[in-house]
Amino acid sequence: MNGRIEVENLTKTFKKGNVQAVKDVSFQVEEGEFFAFLGPNGAGKSTTVQILTTLINASSGKVEVAGYDVIGEPEHVRRHIGVALQETGVDPDLTGREMVELQAFIFGFGKEEGKRRAQELLDIVDLSEASERRIGGYSGGMRRRLDLALTLVNEPNILFLDEPTTGLDPSSRAAIWKELRRLNKEKGTTIFLTTQYLEEADSLADRIGIINKGEIVAMGSPKDLKSEIGQDLITITLKDRDVIEHSVNLIRTQMEGVDVLAQQEKILVYVEEGTRQLLEVVRILDTEDIGIVDIQLSSPTLDDIFLKLTSETKEGVKSRGE
Repeated sequence: MNGRIEVENLTKTFKKGNVQAVKDVSFQVEEGEFFAFLGPNGAGKSTTVQILTTLINASSGKVEVAGYDVIGEPEHVRRHIGVALQETGVDPDLTGREMVELQAFIFGFGKEEGKRRAQELLDIVDLSEASERRIGGYSGGMRRRLDLALTLVNEPNILFLDEPTTGLDPSSRAAIWKELRRLNKEKGTTIFLTTQYLEEADSLADRIGIINKGEIVAMGSPKDLKSEIGQDLITITLKDRDVIEHSVNLIRTQMEGVDVLAQQEKILVYVEEGTRQLLEVVRILDTEDIGIVDIQLSSPTLDDIFLKLTSETKEGVKSRGE
């Protein structure tokens, strides 16, 4: 069993528009590791996953998955991985059981062996009671759990999951989290997860890679990433959103050694000795008669780390002054 991923100097340029989606990216994922890959929309994470899963070719660089080169030995790679993308092709007229049995047949299982494997997987993802229903009648959470069952048919060494819980209700999300933890801890399956939920990465991953504009900007455990900043966070909500940019510039020019971000109607200020600096922030804004609705002091979360490293607002607009 080889569940390792090795990426060296990976670059991908799309000829149309001459867009460089991935720029000289290098990282490793160890066997049995739960790895989360984060980045804003358009950062290059989906392109990277498509290369790792042999769906598209790299422009340059070396990529090995499960000990095989993704360009020279794609068939061997595919035998050792499971892939659940955001859009999975399933026949809505088939039942859940029929779909899993069909997948087993595709992977070379005999009729009886395929039925046993299908039942085992349906039990794992808690779909046995719904297995005779047509997939077209499944809820979003049920479809996601069916996707997971389909990716596990061949007992992959490495599982690639592209935002597997997007749009799910908390109960369905928790069920998938539980199964992913079990696969990783009990089966030793290497899991490569992309997600838009930072709390998901924080809860599940041993290690996190953050990609922005095609480049890796941070790599480490959730704890290590939080400690890298080593600063307190002051979060300010203003009465008037129109003065946010002016307020950011005021704080930035009058306080040394601070990072300031604008996030919608809030201002985020990363500082040392937050208790003392909190009073200084209030004084600066008060001299300009800028109204404050709320101001809080806290330690950074993974969300804060992500915002600081990518310098993005939720609308995708760069907001950090350099």
